[in-house]
Amino acid sequence: MNDTMEIIVNGNKETVPGSSNLSFLIQHFKEYDRDLIVEHNGRFVYPREYAEVAVRQGDTIEFINPNIGG
Repeated sequence: MNDTMEIIVNGNKETVPGSSNLSFLIQHFKEYDRDLIVEHNGRFVYPREYAEVAVRQGDTIEFINPNIGG
């Protein structure tokens, strides 16, 4: 049984624990922006769903920080 998986995070291949959900990934990648927008396989995910959305091998995650820039 493999306890890690490869996913794409913001366009980069990453290896993460096999039992990851979005809440874990937000902490793991230190995405602390309170206005963070998260997409899972191209679908917007509401913050209340982060703990419920399991991530699978090959999934694509986008963390969008709308407050970056000037």
